[in-house]
Amino acid sequence: MWTQVYDPFQSPFLSALVAFLPAALLLVALGVFRLRVLYAAALGLAAALLLAVGVFGMPAGMAFASAVFGVAYGFLPVGWIVLNVLFLFRLTEQKGLFQTLQQSLMHLTSDRRLQLVLVAFCLGAFLEGAAGFGTPVAVSASLLVGLGFSPITAAGLSLLANTAPVPYAGLGIPLIALQTVTGLDLQSLTRATALQLTLFNLLIPFWMVAAWVGWKRMLEVAPALLVAGGTFAGVQVLVAFFHGPWLVNIFSSVASMGALVLFLRVWKPRHEMSENVSTPSGGLTSRQVWRAWMPWIILTVLVFLWGIPQVRSFLDAWTLIRIPVPGLHGLVQRVPPVVPQPVVQDAVFQLPWLSASGTAILLAGIVAGLLMGYRPGELLRQYGQTLKRVKVSLLSLSTMMAMGFVLRYAGMDAAMGLAFAYTGGFYPFFGTWLGWLGVFITGSDTSSNVLFGSLQRITAGQLGFSEVWMSAANTAGGVMGKMINTQSIVVAGTAVNLKGREGEVLRFVLFHSLALVTLAGLLVWGLSGPAKVLFP
Repeated sequence: MWTQVYDPFQSPFLSALVAFLPAALLLVALGVFRLRVLYAAALGLAAALLLAVGVFGMPAGMAFASAVFGVAYGFLPVGWIVLNVLFLFRLTEQKGLFQTLQQSLMHLTSDRRLQLVLVAFCLGAFLEGAAGFGTPVAVSASLLVGLGFSPITAAGLSLLANTAPVPYAGLGIPLIALQTVTGLDLQSLTRATALQLTLFNLLIPFWMVAAWVGWKRMLEVAPALLVAGGTFAGVQVLVAFFHGPWLVNIFSSVASMGALVLFLRVWKPRHEMSENVSTPSGGLTSRQVWRAWMPWIILTVLVFLWGIPQVRSFLDAWTLIRIPVPGLHGLVQRVPPVVPQPVVQDAVFQLPWLSASGTAILLAGIVAGLLMGYRPGELLRQYGQTLKRVKVSLLSLSTMMAMGFVLRYAGMDAAMGLAFAYTGGFYPFFGTWLGWLGVFITGSDTSSNVLFGSLQRITAGQLGFSEVWMSAANTAGGVMGKMINTQSIVVAGTAVNLKGREGEVLRFVLFHSLALVTLAGLLVWGLSGPAKVLFP
């Protein structure tokens, strides 16, 4: 048994700074020196291993085992999703269905700004609620490229859109995990999170359109953006307050998309921003439209079904394989003040090969491919070509996950988190940034909540702030870090074939991530007084 050490230098801020070096090295290598993502990830992993063993005292065998664990997790579930989304995309691309898809969307609106909102914001939120784990980013980015958006724009805006829905991903998994580690009331956490994100639910459609075309062109479609964002925000608050975290994204995304489509039947922007698309003489038949949308409808239905807890549990009961990681499982102990009582860390690689979201996407690809006219042998060849295209990206993804797992099991993540606890009366602001940091490191709002949820509750109680409010701030701040997490960037870049240009995607979204988490921190800090009354 090895007990984590959080302050090897007897200086919380110096220890936190050293713990942050691997992540900082990864960012600089990717965003400044513009190294290929695989090389940047390898540098970050090497730094994490050296510091974990040489500074934080982690046994070398455990450090290596945690890296192997991260590599495996990078392939499944995350890489499995990316691979199969691109397989489906390739099948539709080979059949020339994206032009028909674009033409059919133009019957709803020919304005590309509103097409962006429908695909990246509304559809993306639905997929986030049903599956998570990068599914909405991969699907939205692929669709936007098919609609004529440049790859960098498609990847960056899909990442930006995938913010506010994140706490309710996979039918509420991040908040359920937060409740598990904090012991706080799930309904209270859901309500507090909804209040913290209401402004951003309303703001994101405006923000993403302005990030693409500027404020002047954004204001031309402001009424439609208000309908989309306002409906999403209002329904999200209602469902969060009166039901719980499970169906928040499902109801709010469907309501937002429906309200926007209905609104566009009676309102059009004065100056449309459209792209000339050649249409077949006589327009599109209903059969052509159905054929173009059919693969994505099948994908949506299957991903939603796979996301239902009862379905997932049924599939897992027969097929889930659990593999304890040798030399790591049950051998690392996390201790106060990060957790209330010493906790032995599990390290079990779960292989949900049937219940994984990626499997649902693969099944959607096979079914849609057969309906599109592919033969089984052709499907197999297309899958091989897809795997050949993404193999380097999958390796990069797994390398970055390995770095995150080393930081986690070495206690370096906790060393960073404890430094935030010394900010006193400003803790609500910096505690929100702690959630952002957790998602940036781990790539997951769920993982960030598991890592820092207990610390947020303990620190808030010691400083006199609402424990519910600050625990919720961990997930609300975390969603703003989702867009710059290197895992998400690789997913988005791979989906639109930007191999070697991931640094450009990072530079596209970095300012937006920092600006949004700053606003979130100010909001959480400003409302921390009333929150003590609402959530004692």
